Amino acid sequence: MTDLTHLMRSGAMIALRVTPKASRDRITVEGDQIRVYVTAVPENGKANAAVVKLLAKALGVPKSRLTVLKGVTSRDKVIQID
Repeated sequence: MTDLTHLMRSGAMIALRVTPKASRDRITVEGDQIRVYVTAVPENGKANAAVVKLLAKALGVPKSRLTVLKGVTSRDKVIQID
């Protein structure tokens, strides 16, 4: 599990790239790009829910503190920490 606790600031916005239907759930950091791979399919918000759950675990915060600001239907997303 990738540790992203250094990004944990209230009001912070995190840009990331999502790959649904991956072979396993994981987060990678490539340069300054955060990539999130989830096994969930991109239907009915399942992939977004999986991304929020995985990101919350990596940040060490409850998933209720994360909000998808941009990219609900896109692979490029911006998540805000409340």
